[in-house]
Amino acid sequence: QLHLVESGGGLVQAGGSLRLSCAASERTFTTYPMGWFRQAPGKEREFVAVIAGNSGGTRYADSVKGRFTISRDSGKNTVYLQMNSLEPDDPAVYYCAARPTVESFAYRGRNTGSWGQGTQVTVSS
Repeated sequence: QLHLVESGGGLVQAGGSLRLSCAASERTFTTYPMGWFRQAPGKEREFVAVIAGNSGGTRYADSVKGRFTISRDSGKNTVYLQMNSLEPDDPAVYYCAARPTVESFAYRGRNTGSWGQGTQVTVSS
């Protein structure tokens, strides 16, 4: 399993931006699809975005399309989530994950793949 460490969470005003980072422990990182989930208090964990390993293809949840951008820097073993136009529904703990396929990100459970510890995103109105 990869060891993943998220950073970049914090407090931002509605309409503002944050960039989350997820650093992976190994160079084999480049072969894994990497993605983000989020979970708000009292709500189910939900998929946010995923980026393929080699092709760099991306997929997004409908709720973040056009506002969030996922990217990866293979030289730094890091994946990013640029979040713009943050809304009151966006606050949550954001988790980075690595899984063997892009399609496997449709499953929200934590018993598959590698996961980071999470980073809190708070949006003030």
